[in-house]
Amino acid sequence: MLKQTQFKLALLLFLFLSLRGAATALAAELKYTLTMPAPHTHYFEVEAELSGAKKNHIDFTLPVWAPGSYLVREFAKNIEGFEATDQSGKTLRSEKIDKNTWRVYSNKADLVRAKYSVYAYEMSVRTSFLDASHGYVNGTSVFMYPEEFQNTAGTLVVKPYAGWSKVSTGLKSTGGFSYAFPNYDILADSPLEIGNHEVYTFTTAGVPHDVAVYGEGNFDPKRLMEDMQKVTQEAVAIIGELPVDRYVFIIHNLNKGGGGLEHLNSTTLQTSRWNYGTDSGYNGFLALVAHEYFHLWNVKRLRPLPLGPFNYNQESYTDLLWVSEGITSYYDDLIVRRAGYTSPQRYLDVVSGSINSVENTPGNKVQAVAEASFDAWIKYYRRTENSNNAEVSYYTKGGVLGHLLNMEIMEATKGDKSLDDVMRYMYNRYYKKLGRGFEEAEFKEALEKVSGRNMDAFFKDFVNGTKTPDYNSYFDAAGLRLVNVNDGINAASWGASTAVSDGKVLVRGVNRGSSAYEGGLNVNDEIVAINGYRVGNDLDSYVSSLRVGETAEVTLAREGKLQTLRIPILKEENVRYRFEQTQNPTDLQQKIYKKWLALNNI
Repeated sequence: MLKQTQFKLALLLFLFLSLRGAATALAAELKYTLTMPAPHTHYFEVEAELSGAKKNHIDFTLPVWAPGSYLVREFAKNIEGFEATDQSGKTLRSEKIDKNTWRVYSNKADLVRAKYSVYAYEMSVRTSFLDASHGYVNGTSVFMYPEEFQNTAGTLVVKPYAGWSKVSTGLKSTGGFSYAFPNYDILADSPLEIGNHEVYTFTTAGVPHDVAVYGEGNFDPKRLMEDMQKVTQEAVAIIGELPVDRYVFIIHNLNKGGGGLEHLNSTTLQTSRWNYGTDSGYNGFLALVAHEYFHLWNVKRLRPLPLGPFNYNQESYTDLLWVSEGITSYYDDLIVRRAGYTSPQRYLDVVSGSINSVENTPGNKVQAVAEASFDAWIKYYRRTENSNNAEVSYYTKGGVLGHLLNMEIMEATKGDKSLDDVMRYMYNRYYKKLGRGFEEAEFKEALEKVSGRNMDAFFKDFVNGTKTPDYNSYFDAAGLRLVNVNDGINAASWGASTAVSDGKVLVRGVNRGSSAYEGGLNVNDEIVAINGYRVGNDLDSYVSSLRVGETAEVTLAREGKLQTLRIPILKEENVRYRFEQTQNPTDLQQKIYKKWLALNNI
C-alpha cells in the first residue's frame, strides 16, 4: 500500500511539473530577427528574443540535421559570437555546454535576447547560403530554439539587405517582412528566399502557388507555370485533397545543381540553369517538381512513426525510407506521364532503366532496402569507393518495389484498384484519423487490405531480404515482359571506373564480381599499360578489345611502385532490360496496361 501511495504521489508531482512547464511555454513569447548587413561576407545575423520565461537558465540549441535529409550535418560549426543580454541590455553570462547548445544564466529575467552570427556559404537544398546576389535560409541551420519552448508561438522579422525587395517563404505574413509561426517545427520547416528574385504564380485545386525563381535559365515562364500546374493537379488527384491554403516553390537555377527538399507547405528545387532546353532535361525537372510536391502528402503528413515529432539533436531511425522516398520516386515519373509530358514508350524505358540500375548494383545483393533506409544516416550521404558494392539506393529500389506492388494490386483486383488506393487509405487512416505515423506492419496491412493478398513473402524476400524478383511474373499483368538485351552476347567484363588526372589514369571504383575486382585492381591504382601498351585517354579502346577467357596483363603504379597484375577476363553479367508487349494480350491485360499508363486520360 505504501509503494502504491508513493507511486501516486510521484505521478501527481510529474503531472504538476508538466502542466507548470506547459503553462510557462504558453505564457512565453519568441521573436527572431534576421539581418544580413554585409552579404558578401556570407554572414547572417540572428537575434532570438524569449520573453516571459523567467527561468534561472535557458539553453539555446541549434539542430544538428535538417528533416528530409538524413545526415547529422553539425550546423553549429557555423555559429560565431554568441552573446546574451536581458531587457535592459545587461550582458548575461553564457557558456557552451555541448557541441550545439549555449546556456544563458538568465536569473529569471523577464526577457532574454541571444545574438549570434551564422556563416552561410553552402549552396544546397539542405543548408543555408548568402552572397551579394541573394540569401537562402534553411531554418534548422540558422535558428536556435530555447529548450522547453519548442511549442512556443512567435514571430520572425526579416530585414533584407539594402536594395533587396523580396522574401518568399511558406510562413504566414503578418505584414511587410514579418511572419508568424505557431511553434519551432513550422519555423524550421519554412525555408526563405531573400533578394530580388522573380515570383510567378498559378492556382491548383483553388490553392495559390508561388514560384520564386533565383538565377537565370532557359525556361519559358508561361509554359513552366502551365506545366507545373498540370503536374500538381495530377499529384492532388492521387490523394484527393490539397491540405494547404498556400504553397511555395523556391527554384535555384545554378551552373551545376540538382535535387530538392520537401517542407510542409513549400519545397526548394535546384537545377542546372540550362537544363530546361531539352526534352529529357525539362521532363526531368518536372519529375523533380512532382517528387517534392508529392512529399506534401507522403512524409510531411503520412509519415513513418519516428519521423515526427523531431528530435533535432540526434538521428531518427526508420526502416521505411523506401516508402517515404522510394514510393515517392515511383510516383514522380508516373505523375509526369499522367500529365502527358512523357510518351508511353519513354515512360516504360524509365521504368526498365530503374530496374537495370538496381540489378546492376552489386550492393543490391548485399543490403536489403529496409536496411538501406535504417542506415541512411551513416551510409547514403557518406558514399565511399565501395558503396556500390555494399549498398542499394532506397530511392531507386523503393521505386522499383512500388511498380511491383502496383502490378500485384492491379492484377489481384482485375484492374479496379492500384497503389493509389493504398496511399489514399494510409493518408486517411494514419494522418487524418489517427494523427500519427505508421509502422512497417501497418503499411503491409494496408497493401493486403486493398489487394486481398498476403504480402509476407514480398516483405521477407524483397523488403527485408535481397532476393531477385521474377519481374515478368509481375509485369505480365499489363501484358508486358522484360527482355534482357544482353542475353546471348559474350561481352567481356571490366568493372573499373577511372578518371584522368594530370595525365594519369586513376582507378576510382571497382565493381564486385567484375574482372578488375577478381583480378585485384584497387581504387587509386594508376593504370600504366595493358598487355604492354601504354594507356591514356584511349583506355576504353583497350578495354573494349579484351575477350572473355583471356588474361590481361595490367601494368600499374600502386603507392609509386610499378607492378603487373594478370587479370582473367570474365563474362559481363550486367543486364540491359527493355519492355516488350505480349502478343495477343487479354482484355484484362489491356485494361491494366491502359490504366497504368494513363492512356484513357490523355
